[in-house]
Amino acid sequence: MEVQPGEHVLFSGHPSWRSILGFYIKGILIVLVAAGVAALVTEISDKVDWAISGGVAAAILAAVVLVGLIKRVTTTYTITDRRLHIRRGVFTRVTRDTRLERVQNVNTRQTILERLLRVGTVDFDTAGTEDSDFSFVGVSSPRKIVEVVDKAHREHDAAQPAEPAPTDL
Repeated sequence: MEVQPGEHVLFSGHPSWRSILGFYIKGILIVLVAAGVAALVTEISDKVDWAISGGVAAAILAAVVLVGLIKRVTTTYTITDRRLHIRRGVFTRVTRDTRLERVQNVNTRQTILERLLRVGTVDFDTAGTEDSDFSFVGVSSPRKIVEVVDKAHREHDAAQPAEPAPTDL
């Protein structure tokens, strides 16, 4: 993210590694199924070829780990004293920005598993949009993200010049 002159980064990070554990568990189940299918296919020729089954399992496991890592590392969340920024993707880059003054509500969402893992989703409701896709997903300690946004709001409001009182003519 390109920081503008006078803009200060308050938070920058990626989804937590704990947030992709569900992806890895599903990947391990796929590895086990694929290894089982490979074992059944090789059993047709009189005996199970464990080298082929193991090779299939290792290749799929390596792909799952790599995809999970890339998915996590290529997502970046940034909060500055002026705006919120989300950047995702490797081949197709998706970038979302919103000005801090447009943020109306900040909500957190955690399932029971996410609470145990201390990760969650922070949803930002912004003025003038019905798009609910502005979220920091899988962040560690989502409550701290809310506190950073609150702090940024306070700093932004304090930096604004006070409006002059209406005068009676």
